Amino acid sequence: MTINNVQRTFHGKWITIDDFCALTPVNVFHRQLETCHINSLGPQNSHILFRKWFDATNDKQTYIYISADDYYKLYINGHFVCQGPAPGYPFHYYYNKVDITPYLRNGRNLIAVHSYYQGLINRVWVSGDDRHGLILDIEQGNQIILASDESFLCTRHTGFEPLGTIGYSTQFMEKYVSGTSCEGFEKTDYEDRHWQNARLRQNTDYDLYEQPSKMLVFEEIQPTLSRDDQGITADFGAIYVGNLYAEATGAPGDRIAIFAAQELEEDNSLRWKLRCNCEYKEEWILSGGEDTLNQFDYKAFRYVRFDIPEGCTIHNISLKARHYPFELKAVPGFQDEELMPIWNLCVNSIKYGVQEVIQDCMDREKGNYLGDGCYTALAHYVLTQDASMLKKLLDDSFRSSFINKGLMTCAACSFMQEIAEYPLMVYHMLVRYYELSGDREYLDTCYDTLTDILDYYKMTYAQENGLLCNLDKWCIVEWPPNYQGDYAANVSEGRVCTDMHSVINAHYIGALMCMNQISEITGHPKYCDTTSVIKAFYDTFYDPDSKLFRDMKGCDHISLIANVFPFMYGLYPDENTEQAILNLIENKGFTSVMLFGAYPILEGLRRTKKKDLMYRYLNDENAWKKMLREGATTTFEGWSKDAKWNTSLFHLTLSYAALFLFDGTLAADTNKHTEDM
Repeated sequence: MTINNVQRTFHGKWITIDDFCALTPVNVFHRQLETCHINSLGPQNSHILFRKWFDATNDKQTYIYISADDYYKLYINGHFVCQGPAPGYPFHYYYNKVDITPYLRNGRNLIAVHSYYQGLINRVWVSGDDRHGLILDIEQGNQIILASDESFLCTRHTGFEPLGTIGYSTQFMEKYVSGTSCEGFEKTDYEDRHWQNARLRQNTDYDLYEQPSKMLVFEEIQPTLSRDDQGITADFGAIYVGNLYAEATGAPGDRIAIFAAQELEEDNSLRWKLRCNCEYKEEWILSGGEDTLNQFDYKAFRYVRFDIPEGCTIHNISLKARHYPFELKAVPGFQDEELMPIWNLCVNSIKYGVQEVIQDCMDREKGNYLGDGCYTALAHYVLTQDASMLKKLLDDSFRSSFINKGLMTCAACSFMQEIAEYPLMVYHMLVRYYELSGDREYLDTCYDTLTDILDYYKMTYAQENGLLCNLDKWCIVEWPPNYQGDYAANVSEGRVCTDMHSVINAHYIGALMCMNQISEITGHPKYCDTTSVIKAFYDTFYDPDSKLFRDMKGCDHISLIANVFPFMYGLYPDENTEQAILNLIENKGFTSVMLFGAYPILEGLRRTKKKDLMYRYLNDENAWKKMLREGATTTFEGWSKDAKWNTSLFHLTLSYAALFLFDGTLAADTNKHTEDM
């Protein structure tokens, strides 16, 4: 399925501690509507440390091949090296190949690993499945000089105590206790005589593949500080994703309360109870010596407040921002300087928002959402000309077909959700990717999977007239619901949609049309004849009097969201329909739709070469400009902070404006074959 499909058989063994070694993996995978009791026995929020001395030289190139479930942070001779892996399913789990030559010295060397098993059912990892372990090989020259086994020492990190979860069981807030016996475990002068030997993990069922994407990079962000009698407030200037760093001295047991926020309240205090229903409140307990804050999981924040006890001092505050490697290679294509802040907003959001996966939001969910990701991955590719994350998004999503041939909403995680439109959005994304890149090879690699998905939709949901109905998935249509324009079909969140309605069928026919294009590009026979299903779409939904599309069969209501997807695909029977839809957009207003409705409007304008109107909508005072007026440094989950009841202020979907703001050319265009021009 993927181009980079390098599998490895490790010399090392999966190692863990007593609590996990004999556990049988729990099946967390099921259709969304199936009742499934997940009986997990593994202790949640487990921070498990490993150490091992080994002999090496520093004059030969040396690689480590390493993976852990759920996650690891790697240190060599006391120096932080990297962290990972990106989440994956056990049958296609990722390992990282990393050059560790710069960290080695002649003679004895120390490897130390901080691994983590979260144990929650969420969108972040495949966790809650009782799988924990570490596996690694170190290769110097052509020789394996270290492999994970029972000679590794391990222990639990006692410095981390949970403070409850946030978001949709997304992560544990942390109480860090300085001065425990595990402090400084990664250093070469640390005493580990009381540690136990690692245990071999029984019941392992992983197939390990090299992670096809790059490792995260890190930036140190310095704050502006303000002090008062109760503590210190730090402003890092923008919302970043990462970890807080600080040093402090105080009496043994002194408690520092740490509040993080993405914005300020009207009185300039921190809004640490975020709009997205995350409460960023954590604690740090001091040892009485010189202490360093050590937080493992990341947050998305701009401001931090330290409430400091009397006699305590805190210094060297910084933020370690993490993100996927980013090099801007696109340039804007507009003349209107008023659009430049919108361009910069999207670039900044993509640069600092893309992590080991294409996420939707950085706080409430941290989810690898396929539908949102289609837009974000295209924007990331346009800005960087790096297709690795676009391909990884699709490859991970395609692998979810073992749960349902119609794919899952979130890939490589233990949260089971199905949204009907998301797999159908992939087809347009791939056509656009090909137009930008000329990468026929990847389309050909995806071809069989793409046909399988459409075959499944046809066999499972298509009625006698070819249109889809009675889906056993949620049809999202537009999000949030208050932007659906009173759409007539019953598409309540999580509800099976039994109505024959226009949006899902426009997505479906658009996917069929794009699949025929993909077939032509890759040299395959035409996938299908769309004539009859398009006729059924017109017969069922088209209103010849208004020259617009109705929401659903048997209903006269006409919403904007029901018309934007036909506009995107040029799916209309009357030459005057295009103008009727444009008039409807003007009457309703561009910002009367949002996450999923604004994109097809802009794409339809791009397709029909109405660039001036496209720029006018991009420049709409109530769209991206409204975010900027409200202080956005990253794209919101809507046109404003109050767009929905749980708005994330770092949400990547609306960064797709970059797709319509860049100058339309990529270096990759010059590599297209002549017949593709």
